[in-house]
Amino acid sequence: MGNPNGLSSTTIHSAFNIEPQTPAQKRAMSYANTTKLLFDEILSAKQPADRVLANYFREHKKHGSKDRKVIRESLFSLFRWWGWFKAAGDHQQAAHFFAMLSASALLEAHPWQDIAQAWHELSQSTHDYQRLQSIPVNNLTDKLALVRQLFPQVVLELTDLLPEWFWQVCPIDAKRRPNLIEAMSSRPPIWGRAQSINSQTAVSQLQALGIEASLSPFFEDAINLGSKSMNLNEITLYKEGNIEIQDLASQVIGQICAPEPWQHWWDACSGAGGKTLQLRSLMQTAATKQHTPLQGSIVSSDIRANALEELSKRAQRAQFDGISIARWRSDALPVAANYFDGVLVDAPCSCTGTWRRNPDMRWLDTLDAVMDKATLQLDILSRSSQAVKAGGTLIYATCSLSPVENEEVVSAFLQQHPEFNLVPIRHPFTGEQTEMLTVWPFEANTDGMFVARMQRKH
Repeated sequence: MGNPNGLSSTTIHSAFNIEPQTPAQKRAMSYANTTKLLFDEILSAKQPADRVLANYFREHKKHGSKDRKVIRESLFSLFRWWGWFKAAGDHQQAAHFFAMLSASALLEAHPWQDIAQAWHELSQSTHDYQRLQSIPVNNLTDKLALVRQLFPQVVLELTDLLPEWFWQVCPIDAKRRPNLIEAMSSRPPIWGRAQSINSQTAVSQLQALGIEASLSPFFEDAINLGSKSMNLNEITLYKEGNIEIQDLASQVIGQICAPEPWQHWWDACSGAGGKTLQLRSLMQTAATKQHTPLQGSIVSSDIRANALEELSKRAQRAQFDGISIARWRSDALPVAANYFDGVLVDAPCSCTGTWRRNPDMRWLDTLDAVMDKATLQLDILSRSSQAVKAGGTLIYATCSLSPVENEEVVSAFLQQHPEFNLVPIRHPFTGEQTEMLTVWPFEANTDGMFVARMQRKH
């Protein structure tokens, strides 16, 4: 693994004012320097970690794949356990930063244990590293016990792994709270969805490439792609549009929409089109099963031109017709009123349900990230509802876990729009019937998601 950041040894060492004593410590110091530069930039600029990291790697092309992996995984680990680490000491102190890196490598059993041990040595810890390695970290209780040993000077609790304000706006009963924290402290697998191809065929082809693919017990087109990173552009199934990356919780939305082959749908906040493609794929599958022609269509709208351009590329790659674009250019509806059999409003939100994939965001966001969205969400839902025809379906969804952005918005909408009724939903993972559905990350190893289904009266 050479020098991971391409900086001179003098520059690297002076960042911590510690002189490495071994080759392993020298490499560890270099990785630590790069990781700290990125960590500090993310916290100070309040920019998403994946964006900062992508920019960094684009500007520093000398990194090998192993170097990138150590830097990437170490960086995200720091944010995953930051609730404990920030309580235990000042990360601007070199010894504590090395202790954080070493602890995160132990907590997640990273394979670069030689580097992790060097970080441990540089932290000047008195703990025996081999003994620490022997401590089990099979669950969150084990991990809390390990961190309490490493940082005995502070009182640490499981709930510290999520910001205090989260618990104020995302209530969950005490019995399930540890399950949520455990899920939020682990990475979900990569989920995909088969399109225009049998899912078992797709799984077999992916397995032949060494990808740990498996079928989902919940949806026939859903595929678990494991947790290892992969270059999608090297996978023929992806290049030919036969597989799309979409989290299982996100797939719940399309399944609840359940579009028929003859229906016309509007995806009012389509973004780059993940759910638009899912809706079209579900229409196609339903047409095949029902032995009926595929006569329906989907109109996709967003305020961002670049997102709609990406949607068009993805639709072309999938060889899907019947998808058209209508960009939001003002408050006026970009589509016909009272026309659609179904309207999907996947509203902009705080994205607290995606914190498993973006652990940095729980520390970059504040309470305002949840509290300042409801007015916009209600406005978008109200305007979009005008496009639903009599008897048609209106779906409201977010990737938030907060009732402020979810149930409260739907309740306010229904109060203002008595022409709509709430339609009960059956939870696809538990089978329970519910008026409005929150998918919790621990229920099927997914992100978090909310969805409500409404119908316009005839």
